[in-house]
Amino acid sequence: MRRRALLFTGAARGKQPQRTQRSQSQLVSACSAISAVAFLLTAAPSAQRGRGGAQPPQSPRAIAPSDFTGYWVSVVTEDWRWRMVTPAKGDYDSVPLNAAGRREANAWDPQRDEAAGEACRAYAAPAVMRVPGRIHVTWDDDAALRIETEAGTQTRVFRFDTPAAGRGQSAPTWQGESTASWVLGGRAGMFGGPPPKPAGALRVETRRIRPGYLRKNGVPFSANAVLTEYFNVLGPEDNGDIWLVVTTIVQDPQYLATRFFTSTHFKKLPDGSSWHPTACRAS
Repeated sequence: MRRRALLFTGAARGKQPQRTQRSQSQLVSACSAISAVAFLLTAAPSAQRGRGGAQPPQSPRAIAPSDFTGYWVSVVTEDWRWRMVTPAKGDYDSVPLNAAGRREANAWDPQRDEAAGEACRAYAAPAVMRVPGRIHVTWDDDAALRIETEAGTQTRVFRFDTPAAGRGQSAPTWQGESTASWVLGGRAGMFGGPPPKPAGALRVETRRIRPGYLRKNGVPFSANAVLTEYFNVLGPEDNGDIWLVVTTIVQDPQYLATRFFTSTHFKKLPDGSSWHPTACRAS
């Protein structure tokens, strides 16, 4: 009895037989293996989600805050005397010309422009949106908007993908090189959901413009001019009208004493049935 008691006492103190220790060791190893497999099965989908979670950026067309496309007609409610008729020579009221700009405007000669093939000087990018008529806006591709003008039969292309400075050094043109971007607002989606479609404007900066006129009567801008525009779509109103408002800012250290601001309004048309392009005219 005493020997049995001693054996019991030793087992109670942790001195187990060899077979019992080996069984526990095998159990621990099995549990460790199961835990490792479970961890790998859990981590693999998480890693895949992490790698796949970064979605490619959406195209400018996909994130457009408004529909700028379609046919639009200018509605002239201001500056009638400078837009609906050709102003008299020397009439440059409200344009902040410096002395050099005034001298250039006073030397305007439309016959000379016609003879030199410069009849489109008043249809260049800083002025063409002010010429009464219709415009047609379309997507050239997912990263470029195209505006065609009825007046002067001009075409402007606003590119989102490449800054204007990085697209070669061709000769300046009437419509220049335009870089576009969205000025967006709006909050991100709640609880990690997709964000709502933002509100905002189209911002366009144009450089490398061939020298021309801010008005048809020879009010000049130079090759150094920089044009910044903001396009906003408003509406629909109670009667269904949808508006496009274009805010234009011209900076020209050669001929302007300060920045020149204008605001031009277009109303959306149902279709292009009234579209009638016309050639440039010097006067």
